[in-house]
Amino acid sequence: MFSPKFIGLLFWLLLGISVFAQPSQLSTKNAPSAAPTPTPAPVKIGNVTLSGSLRARFESWDWFESNLADNNYNFGAATLRLSLSQQREKVEWQVEGAFPLLVNLPTNAIAPAPQGQLGLGAAYYAANGRQDASAFLKQAFVRFKGKANSVKLGRFEFSDGAETTPTDPSLATIKRDHISQRLIGPFGFTHIGRSFDGVQYGYNTKQRNVTFVAARPTEGVFQLRGWNELDVDFYYGAYTKPIKAKNSESDWRVFAMHYHDGRRVLKTDNRSLAARTADLAKIRVTTIGGHYIKTAQMGSGKADLLLWGAGQFGDWGNLSHRAGALAIEAGYQFGGKTVSKFKPWVRAGYFRSTGDGDPSDGTHHTFFQALPTPRIYARFPFYNLMNNEDTFVQLRLKPHAKIGVRSDFHYLRLSNPKDLWFVGGGVFQKQTFGFIGRPANGNRTLGAMVDISVDITLSPTMGLTAYWAGVHGSNLPSSLYPTGPNARLAYLEFTKRF
Repeated sequence: MFSPKFIGLLFWLLLGISVFAQPSQLSTKNAPSAAPTPTPAPVKIGNVTLSGSLRARFESWDWFESNLADNNYNFGAATLRLSLSQQREKVEWQVEGAFPLLVNLPTNAIAPAPQGQLGLGAAYYAANGRQDASAFLKQAFVRFKGKANSVKLGRFEFSDGAETTPTDPSLATIKRDHISQRLIGPFGFTHIGRSFDGVQYGYNTKQRNVTFVAARPTEGVFQLRGWNELDVDFYYGAYTKPIKAKNSESDWRVFAMHYHDGRRVLKTDNRSLAARTADLAKIRVTTIGGHYIKTAQMGSGKADLLLWGAGQFGDWGNLSHRAGALAIEAGYQFGGKTVSKFKPWVRAGYFRSTGDGDPSDGTHHTFFQALPTPRIYARFPFYNLMNNEDTFVQLRLKPHAKIGVRSDFHYLRLSNPKDLWFVGGGVFQKQTFGFIGRPANGNRTLGAMVDISVDITLSPTMGLTAYWAGVHGSNLPSSLYPTGPNARLAYLEFTKRF
């Protein structure tokens, strides 16, 4: 049964769509071309700009079946963000508050180990109990600007790989959805997210970008309290080079990141509980890597290529750490009059990261994802990029100027069946590690996942997204969830910027 709060949230969501959206904006059949609607003028309070955003989402989870807890449930959430900012020639500042609300969280969706938390609704409940709302400082920074240099100080959001935005729209999409936030991101899919307290330096011209960041992540993500920073810090540097040619555009980056976790909490890895309990030493991991992406005209369409890789070394508590990961992807956007109406874009790729095959050899080989936004690379977030092998095919369609459709098929396996099945996106509270691992018991195959999303632009400041995903689980989910190895996720999301 839905609570009154939950019913009220859905009513408010649908009412907002009906009030704000014009009928012509929702219609997709025989729609004539028209000039884009101008963006509303910003709200000014003297020389200060007031802006914000509102996101409301209804989520329906059907996790792998369990007879020990509730794997099938629905809940809702809304996040309001309000910001005051000012832009001047040599300095800018912003102060932003976040006000998340969680409605109808499942209270019985956490099963005994190894089944654990049955979806993200369980993760929110585990972090917050029956608390359903909060308010905290999301961003508060000042940025000093020169001709090409800038320095940002305070609390802000940061995404690795997104230091520059290509001018080619296709290349920009690849960078946003297949490069950025693999290692550092605000985890924006969750209703709280994370920020970073620190300093960011940027040197940016048309020929190159140099970025340095030193910061600590805040609490948040699944935990409603997002005020405090954690005893975790990272140091990140990157050099990005955009290249434009007559019929192509490319972008490459080299980066280095050092991550330190001084919380001395129980780590998630494939050692025994006794061995992990005896090792509360700090984590110090350095990651060095890079990417190369390119689009080029080919025939009547456009081809694209992506390469991304990283190697890691350091200390995993009392263990040495050696790990790595590699991604290879390619795609083609079809041109010509016969297909121009739908603008089909087909992509395929392969990703593999190292896993640990021997918990007693003194070296930790599981690729560590640090502080990512995992949902970008696992749209149904029942896995992440740790100990992962992912082969995928993707189709994007644009049947209307205001409608985008995307569908993915993923065949998922663990890189090493002696390691764990990992989920999660990094630290978000003082007392827990931030990643969850389930034993593979020698099984390697997670299964096949297919999904589809539809993004509708209702106006220049409003959008609606519908998403559905299904998983046909293989021997690994079957070993942990013998009553049902399949899973499903669906959600409807409305966003409004002002």
